[in-house]
Amino acid sequence: MDPTAWHLWLIAAIVLGALEIKLSGFVTLWFAVGALMASLIAGAGVGLDGQLVMFTLVSTALFAASRTLFKNVFMRDAVHLKTGIEAMLGQEAVVMEALSDPHGGTVRINGELWMARSLSGPLPEGERVTVEQIEGLKLWVRRPSASHEVSLHQQQRKKETVGWD
Repeated sequence: MDPTAWHLWLIAAIVLGALEIKLSGFVTLWFAVGALMASLIAGAGVGLDGQLVMFTLVSTALFAASRTLFKNVFMRDAVHLKTGIEAMLGQEAVVMEALSDPHGGTVRINGELWMARSLSGPLPEGERVTVEQIEGLKLWVRRPSASHEVSLHQQQRKKETVGWD
């Protein structure tokens, strides 16, 4: 039995545990537990190969199990956070430069000016619109009531083709 092997594994476990406290990513914690287990079997007289196998197996198993556990248990109800352009879909904007059919105009959304085209005919300056689509750097907008009317019309058409009453 090598009297220093278990000391080295114990020091590694303490250092990895301290790193976990500093980094807080639930990664080095599992390696610290693996080093602690390797320290225990080193103290029992198992050779270096067995210590390395124990460290690797324990660390890998705990790491894989924790990622699966966190994903399936703690993140199952997590909502996908929409950011950037994806967050603008369905948001309200204000027409800053009238939207005419051939050229479009400008709308303000989230404090930024965007080029826009109307899906519901010409729109005067100051009107509130809803962002329906994004194509490159251009927003396609429509009056909020127009998008509601279209969805009702689409629902009615779906009922007729399916045969609902």
